[in-house]
Amino acid sequence: MTTQPELARVAFTDLARHGDRPAVLTADGTVTYRELAALVDRTAARLGTERRLVVLAAGNTLDSLVGYLAALSGGHPLLLAPADKPEALASLVNAYDPDALLWPGGGDGTPMLQERRPGTRHDLHPDLALLLSTSGSTGSPKLVRLSHTNLSANAEAIAEYLHIGPDDRAATTLPLHYCYGLSVVNSHLVRGAGLVLTDLSVVDPCFWDLFRDQGATSFAAVPYTFDLLERVGFADKNLPRLRYVTQAGGRLAPEKVRSWAETGQRRGWDLFVMYGATEATARMAYLPPDLAADHAETIGVPVPGGTFRIDPVEDLADGELVYTGPNVMLGYAETPADLALGREISELRTGDLARQQENGLYQVVGRRSRFVKIVGLRVDLGQVERILAGMGITAAAAGTDDLLVAAVEGGHDGGMLAKVLAGNLGLPRAAVVVRPVEQLPRLATGKIDYPAVRSLGAPEVTPVPDSDSGAAAAVPGAAVPGTAPEGQAGIRQIFMDALECDSVADDDTFVSLDGDSLSYVAVSVRLEGVLGKLPSDWHLLTVKELERRRPARKKRFVSFLETSLVVRAAAIVCVVATHVELFTFQTAHLLFAVAGYNFARFQLAEERVPRLRRQFRGLARIVVPSVLFIAVAYLLTDHYTVANIFLLNAMVGPEQVTTQWHFWFVELLVYILLAVGALMAIPWVDRWERRAPFLFALGLVGVALLSRYDLVDPGLPKPPPVFWIFALGWALARARTNLHRLTVSLITVLTLPGFFNSTVREVTVAAGILLLAWVPALPVPALLRRVTGWLAAASLYIYLTHWLVYPVLLPVSQVLAVAGSLVFGVGYWALCRWAPGAWTAVKTRRKRARPALARTGP
Repeated sequence: MTTQPELARVAFTDLARHGDRPAVLTADGTVTYRELAALVDRTAARLGTERRLVVLAAGNTLDSLVGYLAALSGGHPLLLAPADKPEALASLVNAYDPDALLWPGGGDGTPMLQERRPGTRHDLHPDLALLLSTSGSTGSPKLVRLSHTNLSANAEAIAEYLHIGPDDRAATTLPLHYCYGLSVVNSHLVRGAGLVLTDLSVVDPCFWDLFRDQGATSFAAVPYTFDLLERVGFADKNLPRLRYVTQAGGRLAPEKVRSWAETGQRRGWDLFVMYGATEATARMAYLPPDLAADHAETIGVPVPGGTFRIDPVEDLADGELVYTGPNVMLGYAETPADLALGREISELRTGDLARQQENGLYQVVGRRSRFVKIVGLRVDLGQVERILAGMGITAAAAGTDDLLVAAVEGGHDGGMLAKVLAGNLGLPRAAVVVRPVEQLPRLATGKIDYPAVRSLGAPEVTPVPDSDSGAAAAVPGAAVPGTAPEGQAGIRQIFMDALECDSVADDDTFVSLDGDSLSYVAVSVRLEGVLGKLPSDWHLLTVKELERRRPARKKRFVSFLETSLVVRAAAIVCVVATHVELFTFQTAHLLFAVAGYNFARFQLAEERVPRLRRQFRGLARIVVPSVLFIAVAYLLTDHYTVANIFLLNAMVGPEQVTTQWHFWFVELLVYILLAVGALMAIPWVDRWERRAPFLFALGLVGVALLSRYDLVDPGLPKPPPVFWIFALGWALARARTNLHRLTVSLITVLTLPGFFNSTVREVTVAAGILLLAWVPALPVPALLRRVTGWLAAASLYIYLTHWLVYPVLLPVSQVLAVAGSLVFGVGYWALCRWAPGAWTAVKTRRKRARPALARTGP
C-alpha cells in the first residue's frame, strides 16, 4: 500500500489555510475554502488510503470539483473523462479498467462512488497523479501521464503571469476534463481565489447575469468562443470587475487577436493569448497583453520556469519548437501497464515549426504531424482512419481548425458515419463531414491526396441550369438537395438539418436539442435568413415560439444598404445637380467624411508594411484614372493646365476660382491619403493608433481643427481646410460605444457652423455625418438598390468626368445633363475596373505564347 506523495498537498489539499474566503460561487450559493476542505476530506476518506486508479466522470459541478480534489489529496491516480460523453467514458473505462468511478451526485459536494473492486489490480507509479486525454481529445486511448509536480508547477506559473490574487474569481467557461479548463481551476485554487462554477454557455444571458452577480474577474476562451462573443455583443456588456480574458485551445487569427486586444484596451481588460498542450500540463507560453496588438502573430514568451529552443528540421527553413520545464509530462500511457512507468521524457518536442523574432517573441508557423485542433480538441487524423477501418471502411481523413473531413470509399451513409465519429471523438456534430467517394483521391505517386480530401469539406451545391446556355453551373449557397431554399425552410427543418435530429417537437429549443457552440452559429445564420434579426435569447425559445415570429412572405419594395454607400451615392448626385443648377445641395465636403470613414475601416487592418503597400495600391486607383482623364480634358479643352494633369493645381494654381479648380476635390483627397499613409508608416504612430484607436482619431481631429480655425496655415492658395472633416469620418469608424459616437456628433455640430457661410450647406454636411454615426443602414427602393451601389462605387469617377459631360447636354435639359453625367461616370468606372484585368490577361497569353513560338522555331 502506498500513501499520497507529500508534494501533492502543496497546491491542492491545503485548502483550509484560506479559511472563510469564497472558493466556489454558484447561482445557488457560496462554498468557502474551509467548507470545501471538509467536503474533500470526506470524499477522500471514502476512497481509502490505498492508492487506486480512479475515473472521474467530470462536469462543471461542485461534486466533480470535490471528486477531483479528493482523488489528488488521497494520492489516487485520477483519469478525467467527460460526464456528458458516455461513449468516450465507456471507451476509457474499457481500456484502463479503473478500480473505482466517481460520478456527479446531487450537487451538494458529495460525488457518487462506484467501487469496482477492493484495493487495486494496477501497478501505479508513485509520481503518477493525473491522466488526461491529449489536448482534451476523447478520441484516442492514448493518455498523458502527469505528476503532482507538473500540476503544482504549472498552476504556480499561470498564477504568476496572470497575477492571480485572492480577490480574483474565474468563471468556468470550459469543461473540467479539458486541460485548459482544469488549469483555470488549479491556478485559482493555488492562490486562494474563487471559481464561479457553471456549465452555462457564453451565449446564454443567464451566464452573464451570474458573471456580474458573483463579481467574476476573468474567463477562458478558445478561438470559437470569440465568434460567439461577437454574436452576443460582448464588447458592449457592462462587466465592471472583468480584469482579463485568456485565449488558448488553438490558433486565433492575428487580426482577431489584434481586434480583441484593442477592444480590451478600450473596455479596461487585458487579453492573454496563450500556447500550450496537455503534455505540458497546460501552458508553455503566453503573450503579454501590452504586446498583443503589435505582435498578434506570435505566441509570446515561455511561462515562468520554462524555456524554448528551436531544433533544425531537414529541408525546412524553420525548426521544431522544443519546450523544457517542470510541467513537462512523465510520458504517455496507452495500456494499463504504462501506469507503472516513471519519467520517460524531460523535454517536449511540440511538433510545431517555429521561429524566434528579434524581439525575443516566438512565432509558430506550421505543424510537422497530422493533428488538427477543432474547438480546442486535438484530433489525431490517423486515429480517425483507424476508427473507420475498424468498421471495415477504407477512409482518408483531413481537416482544418474548424472542420474534420473524412472521405470514405463506397456507398456509405455519410451522415450516420459523421455522427459516429463525432460521438467517438467528443466533437460537435457540426464539426464533422463524411463524404462517400468511389475511390480515395490519390497523387501520381499513389499516396493519398490529403488537400483534395480537405476540399471535400466545402458545402455541397446544387447544379442550376444557366438561363443562357442551358449548361449546369454550381451556384455557391444553393440549397442542398432535399432541403428547401433558406427563405422557404421551416424552423423545424433548420433544426433537423443543422442538429442532425430525426424529429423536432413544438416545445423543443436549441438548448434542449443539445445544440453546441459550432451549431449555434450555423443555426442562427439560417434562422436570420428566415426570421430577420434574432432575439438574444432565441436559443431558449421553443420551435413554436420561433415559428410565430416568422414574418409573412411578401414582395419587398424596400431594401436596406449600408449608410456610407447611400450617403456617397446621394452626395455625388447632389454635387452634379448643384453644378448643373438643377437644385443646390453642396455635398462635396461630406464625401471627405465618408473617405475618412472608409480609410479607417479598410486601410488600417493589416501589419504596417503590407498595409502601406495596400494604401499605395488604393491611391494608384485614384491617381491613374484621374491623371489619364484630366490629360484628355487638357487636350480637348483650354480649361486646364499641366498642373491639373499632375494634380498640383491646389499648390501652384491661381488664387481666384477658375476652371482650373474643377479637380480640387481629387487633389486634396490625394494629398490627404499620401499624408496619412506616411504618418501611419511611422512605427510609434502605428503602435499608438492600435493601442488607442478612438483617442488617436480624436487627436487627429484636434490637430486638424487648428487649420479649420486658421490657427495653422495648410499652405494651399485657395481651398478651405478639409482634413478635419476627413478626421471626423476616421473617428466615426473607430467609435465603438454610444459615448464615442456622441463625442464625434458634438464635435460635428459645434465646429461646422460658420465654416461655409451657408446654413443649408452646413446642415447638409452635418446631417450626413450624423447619419454615419447613428444609422447603420438606410432604406432604398428595391428597384434602385443596384443603381445606388453603382453610383456609390463610381462617385470619384462621376466627379472627374461630369465637368466635360454636363456642358454638352445642358442646352438640351438639366435633367439630361445630370443623368448623362452619372451614366458616363459609371461607364468610366466600369472601364477602369475592366482594364487592369484585361491587360493582365493579354500579358499572360503572351507569356504562354512565347514558349510555343520558341518550340516551333528553327
